[in-house]
Amino acid sequence: MMLLISDVDGTLVDTAKQLTPGTIAAVKRLQDAGFGFTIISARPMSGIAPIAEALGLDVPMGAFNGGTVFLRGGEILCHHRIHPDVARGAVAQAGDLPVDTWLFAGDQWYATSVDNPHVASERVSSNQEPVICAGFDDLLDHADKITFVSDDPAVLDGLRDTLVAQFGDQATIAKSQPYYLDITATRANKGDGVAMLADALGFSLDRTIVIGDQANDLPMFARANRAIAMGNATDEVKAQAGDVTIANSEDGVAHAIDRFILGRMM
Repeated sequence: MMLLISDVDGTLVDTAKQLTPGTIAAVKRLQDAGFGFTIISARPMSGIAPIAEALGLDVPMGAFNGGTVFLRGGEILCHHRIHPDVARGAVAQAGDLPVDTWLFAGDQWYATSVDNPHVASERVSSNQEPVICAGFDDLLDHADKITFVSDDPAVLDGLRDTLVAQFGDQATIAKSQPYYLDITATRANKGDGVAMLADALGFSLDRTIVIGDQANDLPMFARANRAIAMGNATDEVKAQAGDVTIANSEDGVAHAIDRFILGRMM
């Protein structure tokens, strides 16, 4: 049999960041057919925990793009943090740009204010309240993820290009949403993440299918045997996929399971 590894936001959950009954039922059909299933996300462990609980997942899962591989009970199997020099340099590069900066360390979300329109959504994704702090100096030597937040694509893309030029060989730098630019450790990318998860679950990558919607999903598209893009995915992501399902607002993962996975067994 094969393993399906799913992204979470924009993929497994709907636009309200909730698992629908249809998706839960489809994952159960997949498992009943003998397939393995797990998830990988830019979320912290705290944000993945409710998804794992709802799906009854007692297998390794990936937080922070696979930088933290863990079990539902909290046991950490693998942990990669951002190099402190990269963390300091990235925050310095953001400088006075019109972006908000969030930092995740020790499975805790830190922010300098709650005045960003995406804070409410992140409360759901992270399943926690942010710790408000004046700055991040005491956190930069053990950061799991730094997120720069902006609704101005030119600002965020320009910052991404600057950071890739300076730190691209020392960190993973990619958008997890159109308005989020994430920095994680070099090994904290979904390509290495799905390789670790597949190995932990006893599958080879040539027996692994992945599904996602954003640029940070492309490394796992490149490593897995098959890649499925969501209907709401970016054009860049759709171009790298073997199949394109419908949007996450329409139970796109359930559609992919029934049509592109189980449907092709008949």
